Amino acid sequence: MASEPSNLQEAILYFADADNCLIYLMARRWPDGIVTCPTCGRNNPRYIAERRVWQCSIKHSQRQFSIKVGTIFEDSPLGLDKWLPAVWLLSNCKNGISSYEIHRDLSVTQKTAWFMLQRIRLGLQSENGGKLGGEVEADETFIGGKARNMHKWKRALKITGTGGKDKTAVMGILERGGKVRTSVVPNRKKHALQSAVREHVEAGSALYTDALQSYNGLDEFQHQVVHHAVEYARGTVHTNGMENFWSLLKRGLNGTYISVEPFHLFRYLDEQTFRYNNRKDDAGAKLNDADRFDIAIRQITGKRLTWKELTGKETPRQAETV
Repeated sequence: MASEPSNLQEAILYFADADNCLIYLMARRWPDGIVTCPTCGRNNPRYIAERRVWQCSIKHSQRQFSIKVGTIFEDSPLGLDKWLPAVWLLSNCKNGISSYEIHRDLSVTQKTAWFMLQRIRLGLQSENGGKLGGEVEADETFIGGKARNMHKWKRALKITGTGGKDKTAVMGILERGGKVRTSVVPNRKKHALQSAVREHVEAGSALYTDALQSYNGLDEFQHQVVHHAVEYARGTVHTNGMENFWSLLKRGLNGTYISVEPFHLFRYLDEQTFRYNNRKDDAGAKLNDADRFDIAIRQITGKRLTWKELTGKETPRQAETV
């Protein structure tokens, strides 16, 4: 068996072998070596080598299952030789990768490539865990098309006011030396922003924001403000970490994806957040592409996104009951 890949070229060659795909995924999904049935949870299924599936020892519906069942790959007719390189690309390309690139590189339709990428973004979504602490930056930005880049007829349709009126507000909270968390918020008003800060930041932490009045009243934090009309930093008081993240996010949205519907924006936030949070390990050493891919693969289990749910034709709750 070939050694596990360390770069994209090796990954394409390695995952072209169906047995390599299976061995790699098994080692991440069942690290203790005990395969469990995703339907009933029993841990003694029989492996059918000819079809690369397992069969549970108890008779029930969905008795036979493949490595895809219970992951973002479930019910996909595409082979893992296409799925795994796509995960590698999205988890490691700094500015993201478009569905048209996946369409050309993996010989699938653009529509299929778009669906693949949205499912992978769900896999990159991670649990928040505990609250952030220490020195924390909070900032917000608007995501939306620039009026000067629109045709006249579209500008009249899309732009109905100034500032961020016709754009989507996004909130970001960064723990210096740690993780960033992002979310789409309804607006930049006090209730929306302060609720997000209190949900994600430990009371008593040093909190740095800009001079937006919506942040006034966060008295349970050591809150300090930088006035961007006067200065961008005053010693340790700045939001440059979050500004750097917004720069990376918008570079991908404007340069790679061109246009993102507000309905799907949170998925692109999850994608950029994953890459940002996994640029280094806990010791501060830089992660390589293989390490980041390994982390992504370990997160794909227990997540599923159907086409109807993705396109808004059914809610996640309805999808679970189908």
